[in-house]
Amino acid sequence: MAGRMRFLLFGLCALLAACATVPGPEGLEAGGFHVTGRVSVRYGEEAATGRVVWRHTPATDDLVISNPIGQGVAQLERREGLYVLRTHDGERYAASDPETLTEQVLGWRLPLTGLPQWIEGAPMPGVPAQVVAAGDRPKELRQLGWHIEYLAWDEASGRPKRLQLTRDDLSIRLAIETWHTGP
Repeated sequence: MAGRMRFLLFGLCALLAACATVPGPEGLEAGGFHVTGRVSVRYGEEAATGRVVWRHTPATDDLVISNPIGQGVAQLERREGLYVLRTHDGERYAASDPETLTEQVLGWRLPLTGLPQWIEGAPMPGVPAQVVAAGDRPKELRQLGWHIEYLAWDEASGRPKRLQLTRDDLSIRLAIETWHTGP
């Protein structure tokens, strides 16, 4: 278990050499967003922290995770239904779904299929979900085996600012610092 998390932390740090970049928020299309923030992952007894930059559009994803000092860790891209994870040493892994890909390479499942909706405070459409509301916002959401807790909201934008995703012994916390949306 310790080896997996060490691989996560150091492997992720190495997965993308520091030169990895995500396109900026300029030119976002409708339904797209660009977020930056902090991420922490706890898998069993192990934990790691880092930074995240994610540009999502209906057709593409560009996600970079870096260590706390900004060195690229992992770069995950989605193009035409194919997910590609690139490593610092030039290794390239591909799969048709991100959960399988990240589990095979990193040892834990990144829920990228539902995350674009969850990060906006909404369940995936057409998929059964349980939502616990607090006023006009969700407080908790359960979908696809994940438990999503909305810990803080940005009052100006009405979007989640901090959230925690939990499934089995995996916990992912996101603290969103900047958020840009398409027209």
